Amino acid sequence: MSDSPQEEDFEEEATIVITPVKKVNYLNNKDMLKEIHKSKNSFNEYTDPKYVDYDIIVENLDEIFLPEIQEKAKIARAIRLSVTAFDAAVANSTTKTDKLKLAEFKIKPDTILLEDLVFRVLTFEHIPLAPGRKKNPKNIADNYLKLNFYPYKHYILENDKPKEVGRSHSKKGKFNLEQGSITPKLARMFILMVNKYAQRGNWRSYTYLDEMKGQALLQLAQMALQFDEYRSDNPFSYYTQTIQNSFTRVLNLEKKNQDLRDDLLIDSGASPSFSRQLALEEEIRRLREDAQDSAKDDH
Repeated sequence: MSDSPQEEDFEEEATIVITPVKKVNYLNNKDMLKEIHKSKNSFNEYTDPKYVDYDIIVENLDEIFLPEIQEKAKIARAIRLSVTAFDAAVANSTTKTDKLKLAEFKIKPDTILLEDLVFRVLTFEHIPLAPGRKKNPKNIADNYLKLNFYPYKHYILENDKPKEVGRSHSKKGKFNLEQGSITPKLARMFILMVNKYAQRGNWRSYTYLDEMKGQALLQLAQMALQFDEYRSDNPFSYYTQTIQNSFTRVLNLEKKNQDLRDDLLIDSGASPSFSRQLALEEEIRRLREDAQDSAKDDH
């Protein structure tokens, strides 16, 4: 008799542990604004890193003395500091049982000191002039070197006087336009936006969809930082419109080229594209129906 154990079918129970994957959403205005801000800052220069973040944007330096502007700046700073403190607490939380609430980190605007406020002032003061760049200048920007975003300076109030603490397009106190770049995360946002837009039913069937996507990404890279935070807080809509314009531009160009090819084929006695044949059949059908309707009216 064999000493080996009786042959049986053994099945080990496999315990499958599914670890939830945190969803990363690259397509929200809050994160986009952060990445736009980081990208622009890579072109800028500041006397101290604490002046990188601004509390309010104004169009001229005199506005920073207005009480209502200062009050808005205090409110904005209080909100930003509260959210920053809350996010830091959540990140450093050691247990999932901690139920942190944003209200616990709320900072009152009246506790913000006036000298702590950072004002972003839109200005071309530090940008070199470029006379003749535009034959018929339509705005102030046409008189200066072409920039990737509207220039500005950061100011604080020191002893009730404005003090410059930062400026855009600057390196070691001199104008510089080549030191920065958009962040990798913003680039990934653009790729995701273009891919999602290309999945729409009115676009995904085109054979030249890749060309549309490429043109859209090129356009986004060229004008990514032209989004103006002073006039809008919705970069998602701004970039979506840019993608739509790029797709439409490629579509119109392809249709124009296709029409030229079809005209050449017809002139040479060959059959045009299937799309042109359908269009011709539709036109003939329409003309026939119009003729029949006209004949009925005559009778």
